[in-house]
Amino acid sequence: MRHNSQVWSPVTTERLLLRRLEPEDREDAVRIHADPRTNRYNPDDFSAAAAEVLFEMFLEHWNREGFGYWAVAERAAPQTVIGFTGLHLGRVDGREILNLYYRYDPAVWGRGYATEGAAEAVRRGLVHFPDVPVLARTNDLNRPSQHTALAAGLLRRADLDRRSGERLNVYFALGWPD
Repeated sequence: MRHNSQVWSPVTTERLLLRRLEPEDREDAVRIHADPRTNRYNPDDFSAAAAEVLFEMFLEHWNREGFGYWAVAERAAPQTVIGFTGLHLGRVDGREILNLYYRYDPAVWGRGYATEGAAEAVRRGLVHFPDVPVLARTNDLNRPSQHTALAAGLLRRADLDRRSGERLNVYFALGWPD
């Protein structure tokens, strides 16, 4: 499903610059993804080494597909990465989906940046992949992530929920068939 990356980067919203992930973003990605505060609800290992692996996966997706998770900066400070958001191809129940993702530096929490970036990702997904559902998955305790998914325009889909160990993974979707 290779896509023209120029359609996906750079993108601006009212307050944000969303741009293609680059190898130079590694340090910021590891810093944000390995921060215990950003993993409060995450049962997986998010050590610096795990964050490095995740970053490589994000870069590979951009190189293979022409779009992916953006590096996010404030438009007023474009050189400082404050988070990551966007869409990534995946599969749920054998169906191709666009996974909506958002992870931000705790220093900028509470400003609405996650919603602003996620809403732009959803909008672009609907425009460029109208037949591919957009999904977000989080766990039942992560109310902030659930709020962001809803604010970005996704709908709660309890029919897609799954147990993962002791946690319940909850799903939000747009374009998933009823």
